[in-house]
Amino acid sequence: MAEMSAPVPAMRGWLRQDGRKGIRNTVAVAYLVECAHHVCREIAWPLREEGVHVIGFPGCFPNAYAQRMMEALCTHPNVGAVLLVSLGCESFNKYKLEQVVRDSGRPVRTLTIQATGGTRASIAEGRAWVAEQAALLAAAPTVPMAVDELVVGTVCGGSDGTSGITGNPAAGRAFDRLVEAGATCIFEETGELIGCEHIMAARAVTPELGQELEASVAKAARYYATLGYGSFAPGNADGGLSTIEEKSMGAYAKSGRSPIFGLIKPGDLPPRGGLYLLDVVPDGEVRFGFPNINDNAEIAELIACGSHLVLFVTGRGSVVGSAISPVVKICANPETYKRMADDMDVDAGRILNGEATLDEVGQEIFDLILAAAGGQKTRSEDLGHQEFILGYKSFEPLGPACLPSAA
Repeated sequence: MAEMSAPVPAMRGWLRQDGRKGIRNTVAVAYLVECAHHVCREIAWPLREEGVHVIGFPGCFPNAYAQRMMEALCTHPNVGAVLLVSLGCESFNKYKLEQVVRDSGRPVRTLTIQATGGTRASIAEGRAWVAEQAALLAAAPTVPMAVDELVVGTVCGGSDGTSGITGNPAAGRAFDRLVEAGATCIFEETGELIGCEHIMAARAVTPELGQELEASVAKAARYYATLGYGSFAPGNADGGLSTIEEKSMGAYAKSGRSPIFGLIKPGDLPPRGGLYLLDVVPDGEVRFGFPNINDNAEIAELIACGSHLVLFVTGRGSVVGSAISPVVKICANPETYKRMADDMDVDAGRILNGEATLDEVGQEIFDLILAAAGGQKTRSEDLGHQEFILGYKSFEPLGPACLPSAA
């Protein structure tokens, strides 16, 4: 591994009551049923340049996973205040969510559309509260923040034949640097690690954790077999990938080479620095359809586990960003980069052309992570991308072998 090319720059963050620090200070406007989504968008739209983001859960029926996810997202270190928007007759437990946010030390307000007087009245009342909070957050003081306080996630989407030889391994190099510096890194997803489970298990810090890693991939394989459709899109095949195992080798490369410290599920916070696998495939029988209907569902789960920002590797090309946490776009294919440079932060395709090495691009990604953590906008942020999606799932609690590093 090459030596760091430059000293780590000083970072500053917003200190939260639980001791974590945020690299952004956003107001989250959260809808608690799809019927409230439009009102939330209208509340946030005039303030979108002021760090106001829309998140939410569309379902009318209760779900423990969705409740946990919303509690984790609304108390994420990048969130400074929360407006909850309810229609009024949905099943979501808004009172519990409001109390969790209040107990975290953040300002919170719940707006119930049916009680407030409908669409226009709710938008006006919501905008006034959000504008006040955004102004207060803009003036909030920051504190020093170190690299070992960062949590970074990684996901790949729109993969092609270049992803596994340029963008993903370059992201892995950046992960190795972060882990070496004491940061927390999270990779996923188990449905795209089929065929790599034994290699991955050999990196586990205990044999018991290795068994849990293998079991999580076996669960994913059974889940997709039941659905009759794997985590393999037509665009993957058009881009030169032939099997899920081939795609898995590329997806696995973004984890780097560090020891794996634990297995977590959506909403779990890693107990200490190191590398963790996020299991995104629901437990139990197939009940809610595909584990992740698009890349932004995976990004939301990485953020719910505390990710301050997310690395997104793409070969075919993707334009998405995210609410709450910035997304760093790593383009694996040099031809795709030429067409979509305005959406990309890193041209990893230079590796394919012999213009850069994996270590050099890994260093570039590492440096960009620190710059983004220091306040520099990523391309997706600059373009205004704030995609977010959350569906239904079901998970069992972690077993004791999943987090040996917590002992």
